Amino acid sequence: MGDGLAASAAREVTGDVVILLAGLAAIGTLATNIILPAFPRMGTELELTGAQLGLLLSSFFLTFALGQLVVGPLSDRFGRRSLVLGGLVTFVAGSLVAALAGSFWLLVLGRVIQAIGACAASVLARAIARDLFQGEALGRVLSLTMIAGAVAPGFSPLLGSVLVELSGWRMSFLFVAFCAAALAILYLRRVGETHPVGARSELALRSVAATYRSLVADRRFIRPALAVSMVLGGLFSFFAAAPGVLMGQLGLTPLQLGLSFAATVLIVFAAGLLAPRLARRHGSHEVGLLGLIIFAGGSLAMIAVAWQPTYLTFTAAISVVLFGMGLINPLGTAITLQPFGRQAGSASALLGFLQMSSAAIGSTLASVLPFPAATSLAIVMTVAAVLALLAFALAFRDRPECVRPTPAVSNAEVATDA
Repeated sequence: MGDGLAASAAREVTGDVVILLAGLAAIGTLATNIILPAFPRMGTELELTGAQLGLLLSSFFLTFALGQLVVGPLSDRFGRRSLVLGGLVTFVAGSLVAALAGSFWLLVLGRVIQAIGACAASVLARAIARDLFQGEALGRVLSLTMIAGAVAPGFSPLLGSVLVELSGWRMSFLFVAFCAAALAILYLRRVGETHPVGARSELALRSVAATYRSLVADRRFIRPALAVSMVLGGLFSFFAAAPGVLMGQLGLTPLQLGLSFAATVLIVFAAGLLAPRLARRHGSHEVGLLGLIIFAGGSLAMIAVAWQPTYLTFTAAISVVLFGMGLINPLGTAITLQPFGRQAGSASALLGFLQMSSAAIGSTLASVLPFPAATSLAIVMTVAAVLALLAFALAFRDRPECVRPTPAVSNAEVATDA
């Protein structure tokens, strides 16, 4: 029933479509976080330095960021189907290259190919959601997708640690290849093309550049987009620095690291469920601002405990950070994309570019700053929080006063019952 699902503009939110969109959105973070517990064994087997292991993350993020700028306009011109399937096939190929790599540069090549495929899936998850749903339903789908997307980085290190113990680090790459193949089958069976020919835009370098310029100049887009991107940069700096803090400074094993990451899922899950409920009562901009204030408070707490961290103090501070992130991320994304239906692919691509560029910068800074891992992470988190607050404060000032809550999340409380 592939193309049949796209036949009409309004769609009911169903579990299999949400699973598909969440899987497409999360495949990149799954591929990144599942290998974190394998870093010590990977480094020993291939004789890699800490900087080289960090490059496995930053090269992925940079490729992911740049690729989205190409995928978005292509999907607005040629549709979603071929790019989704092509991206998933590319991701599988990159995973196999990485799984079979016998040297550092082959491993980096595999990660770059993975990122090219993952960026197509991530961009088009948001664009497909915008194709299929509007208003309240879009808010519900984005909230559920963001929750599921947060589950992937939370549970994937635990899964990765189990795979490393049972079968070695290469099995992690084979596992994500299997996941991508399963997503391709689900996409063909349940969704298919969602961007009809009549709604497609022209593809020309000048028009693509003009579209991106117009989005950057549109404060409805750029202000919330920058805020969400800064939050994601802080989050990925945590992913990059966590092994150094938890295993290097605090002495956790890879399995304990995985369990610690998994515990964070409950925090993000709770905040993600609470966000649309609060937005219904108080407005999405107001709740988003609250989330950023909580995010900033947790970052300052990390500064306070970074000089002599314990497992309890570090976990408490990062839990506050993650709760704030769980509030702002789905609401900020919905606020950013809601006004741009016809440009959904390009808007989603530019948002993804900003997010993954921030992730690349944050993860790199957390790895190279000349301080203990906990201190470097606290500094990066705090800077990200301040920048996000500044950007979103401007978006908050410009919010539509006469509409509360915004259409993207009104009545989204129903998401908690889906």
